[in-house]
Amino acid sequence: MDFFNVLTFIAGILVAFMLLVVVATYYDYFKAEIPPEVDQPLKLLLYHCLYVLMEIMAKNLENLGILEEHILIRFISNGLPACKDSKLFIKDLHFDEVPVRIYLPRLPSASKRRGLIFFHGGCGMFGSIRSYERTCRYIASKSDSVVVSVGYRLSPEHKYPGQVLDCLTATVRFLQTAENYGVDSARIIVCGDSAGGTFTASVCQQLVNRTDIPKIRAQVMIYPFLQALKLNLPSHQKNAFVPLLPRNRMVHFILKYLNKDSSLEEAVLAGSHVPQSMNLKYGKWINPDLIPNKFKQGYKPPLPTSCVAQVYEEIKEMFETTFSPLLADDSVVCRLPDTCIVTCEHDVLRDDGLLYKKRLEDNNVKVTWYHLEEGFHCALGFFGYSIFSFPSSNKIVDHIVNFIKGY
Repeated sequence: MDFFNVLTFIAGILVAFMLLVVVATYYDYFKAEIPPEVDQPLKLLLYHCLYVLMEIMAKNLENLGILEEHILIRFISNGLPACKDSKLFIKDLHFDEVPVRIYLPRLPSASKRRGLIFFHGGCGMFGSIRSYERTCRYIASKSDSVVVSVGYRLSPEHKYPGQVLDCLTATVRFLQTAENYGVDSARIIVCGDSAGGTFTASVCQQLVNRTDIPKIRAQVMIYPFLQALKLNLPSHQKNAFVPLLPRNRMVHFILKYLNKDSSLEEAVLAGSHVPQSMNLKYGKWINPDLIPNKFKQGYKPPLPTSCVAQVYEEIKEMFETTFSPLLADDSVVCRLPDTCIVTCEHDVLRDDGLLYKKRLEDNNVKVTWYHLEEGFHCALGFFGYSIFSFPSSNKIVDHIVNFIKGY
């Protein structure tokens, strides 16, 4: 064995030792439940471990004062740049100072095309136009639509509700100028995943009373976050430790998104942020009794918790409809456009989608529901990465395309 090989061998041992130390030190971070029914469980476990290592690195860099935690996560989650696409014209513009990227099919169309406005996910803190480039290109090409991807400002640098206001601004501008891009203003759909689904729901709710612009034709929400009233629903319990959004990290990101102290995490997890009056007022809409029995296997109703007034006062923004669209009045919900909701079985947010589906149907809104038994949160973020993607990623995008083609 020559000197170089010896050095390589020693370096390998040191790296392995350092990884063992990291795993031992942050053992709780690595704990996860990988359901055997989930899409490609070993691959998901690998991504979970890589993500945890990234979070540990980010947290240590933040503690050393080198880099804030969300900056590193944001950088890595941006994804790789996509190759050129000969089928599309791609333009970077600004809609009233909001960055957007427009994807226009190159082939001429006999009539005006439909339009799709896309809000990316990422808890309002991560994600970008680039990270969803492959998804938007695919939708534009396969559905022959003009897609507008919105690069809203991210928290914590830009405080809530700046994100949803940017999405609203971009949507209104596109509705006003759609014909400039060869789009029929009566065939515009709004779409988003995770936090992007929240923004989709909120934007559509805020536009129901506007008479000065065209109406949104349909909305698409992919595993959306829709309420912070009850964070112990059946899906929260069932998927509390399932990657890539375990329940405690969900609450951590909620607080970070709202620029609140992370010390409030335990109180929010326990439900101490909700006054009894709110539980009574909104219990008719947000209640485990409204979830079909097949989704409640193993569910245990949580013990009653008293509200801590100080906690409520600190985070009462959680109950605004721009943050929790499920709390909107029926007078708003009944006027919403046709809706497509995608839910995943192995996702803490599954029941948000189920509850909104019921609210919409109860208010006579047409709903198309697509449920992936093997799906998990963040699946869409892997779309377009070949062997590094998941079958469920492709299923979600293909379902969206088929839904869009109906309009």
